[in-house]
Amino acid sequence: MLKVILIDDELKSIKSLEWEITNFCKDVEIMETFTNPEEAITYLKHNDPDCIFLDVEMPEMDGFQFLDHFQKRDFCVVFITAYNQYAIQAIKENALDYLLKPIDSDDLIETIEKIRADRRDGRTYDALEERLKKHTTKRIAIPVEGKLVFINIENIIYCKSDGNYCKIHLEDKKPLFISKKLKEIQGLLPEQDFFRVHNSYLVNLKKVSEYLKTEGYIILDNQIEIPVSRNKKSEFLDKI
Repeated sequence: MLKVILIDDELKSIKSLEWEITNFCKDVEIMETFTNPEEAITYLKHNDPDCIFLDVEMPEMDGFQFLDHFQKRDFCVVFITAYNQYAIQAIKENALDYLLKPIDSDDLIETIEKIRADRRDGRTYDALEERLKKHTTKRIAIPVEGKLVFINIENIIYCKSDGNYCKIHLEDKKPLFISKKLKEIQGLLPEQDFFRVHNSYLVNLKKVSEYLKTEGYIILDNQIEIPVSRNKKSEFLDKI
């Protein structure tokens, strides 16, 4: 019998996942559910589930901040979220799997089987990479003036830091000025395609048309010149 707990600030989402598990997953016990992550932290200090289903976006404490309270953990983690943009960060957190809302029954069943194998054999899976291939998306959601703007990753030319803000420059569109630090935007984008060449600039490597070694800057497809820091030069050349 697998023992799991569900953590999501939206009660509706918890009820939906409870229903899916109850109706499609045999021999799974839902030990407890939480809409308050602080209460879940206290609970986990005295209880040992096999796995936690953890929402990413919660107002008081997001899923990644939640895991910061457990540097060593005996339970595996399955992230649940409405946005695929967090998959890269989920991989960094060594999550077992990643499910997109609304949760597909077949995906959930597959995830439960991976949890069983992980608990039984201690095997490691490339579950997130598999999920990314299956639910691959080329868009990310960016909060702008009280709304979410969905933009295609391939249309991002570069991002520029402005203190606690960031400006995203797009092809054939006006730049987006958002209240997020450049580091946060960097965490949403695939590392193989985007590189921070300078403390203030994150560039789409596919948009680089020239690199001027002597001057120490690159020219993008839109003819914008971006400086490359000396300490980033070697890594940049390796990636490009």
